[in-house]
Amino acid sequence: MNPTYAEVEAALLGRWPETRLEPSLERITALCRLLGDPQDAYPVVHLTGTNGKSSTARMIDALLRALDLRTGRFTSPHLQSMTERISLDGEPLTEEQFVEAFADVAAYAQVVDDSQPHPISFFELTVAMAYAAFADAPVDAAVVEVGMGGAWDATNVATGRVAVVTPVAVDHTAYLGDRAVDIALEKSGIIKPGAHAVLAGQEPEVLDVLMRRSMEVGATALREGVDFGVADRLNAVGGQQISLQGLNARYDDVLLQLHGAHQAQNAAVALASVEAFVGAELDGDLVRSAFGEVTSPGRLEVLRRSPTVLVDSAHNPHGVRAALETVQDAFTFSPLVGVVSVMADKDVEQMLRELEPVLAHVVCTQNSLPRAMRADELGELAADVFGEDRVTVEPGLDDALVRAISMAETGVGMEEAIGSGGVLVIGSVVTAGEARVLLGAGS
Repeated sequence: MNPTYAEVEAALLGRWPETRLEPSLERITALCRLLGDPQDAYPVVHLTGTNGKSSTARMIDALLRALDLRTGRFTSPHLQSMTERISLDGEPLTEEQFVEAFADVAAYAQVVDDSQPHPISFFELTVAMAYAAFADAPVDAAVVEVGMGGAWDATNVATGRVAVVTPVAVDHTAYLGDRAVDIALEKSGIIKPGAHAVLAGQEPEVLDVLMRRSMEVGATALREGVDFGVADRLNAVGGQQISLQGLNARYDDVLLQLHGAHQAQNAAVALASVEAFVGAELDGDLVRSAFGEVTSPGRLEVLRRSPTVLVDSAHNPHGVRAALETVQDAFTFSPLVGVVSVMADKDVEQMLRELEPVLAHVVCTQNSLPRAMRADELGELAADVFGEDRVTVEPGLDDALVRAISMAETGVGMEEAIGSGGVLVIGSVVTAGEARVLLGAGS
């Protein structure tokens, strides 16, 4: 008899967490070999980068499904449920399907555990579950997002027909290094011989690393701003209207229900990736229809009105900067109150410095993970950046939301505010997921 979903959750969480890494593909390679190498049963679009991977993956998935292809999608981390990590035909696995996927690989995982110096990690096991589930479906194409890095990421046992690199910035410095070029070198490992490498706009030194890798392995490099890109964008009700220059054609009047120049960039990258995947121009109406249906939970998602509450999963300075640029471009909040909880291993001070010019006040709190920085410690750092009079500490996320919403509604203590207030919840994927639950957006 299969275990329950709660038992599967516990079994996975009992393994090495995603934050504990031993750079090697030996365990996942051995596990996939026992499973019959399911990752070789379908073509793969493989994504890496620092920010924008999940949104871009969702867009690629939507375009492929619009072409009547059956898709599998693997993304991480999850907002609210582990089941979100593995999707078939655009929908997360049900709890029953997730349990079945676990049961299909658990016995093989034990064999590998017994034969390796280190046990299979949480992430490695979920990757194997995804690859096996995609083969069982079976899917026509898999859209696979790396967990961290690229070359030694567990997803890299697959060979991507298309390798996508979203913008690269500094993050996960303990594992990837503290220079963008070092991080780019690691991420370039997903570019395989004969593949199409779809490269979002990058800093020159990062682009040089990616181009060099493409040439070394005989991959075809396709660059944003040269081979494809955003031709035009205008803010629209509920999102933006964009024109995209693809590899083979221009696509006008595309309505994207996501805010921000970075999401328009993600759309251009997704479009070029699918054009490269199919090797042809796409039908314009198909493109408009697919993009019109794309959502990206936890990415500047409006979860409440009057006052408006936005939730964003940005968890590093680059992501915070993109989110703030979008808020300023698409909304007119005054005051804007922040609810912030971050992981202690991030560049917290720089994230706060990005937030300071935009937020009238910041409510420092903490999510439920042990890795989260304590609210009082975050408050001390924030006071150094914002000044004590612009910082409130509320350890409970529920209390922090109530306090921020009240401040945005009344403007008390922010008499310089001139309009309708708003709240921005930001700092980590976990914070975004838990805020969604508290605000009624999910279970």
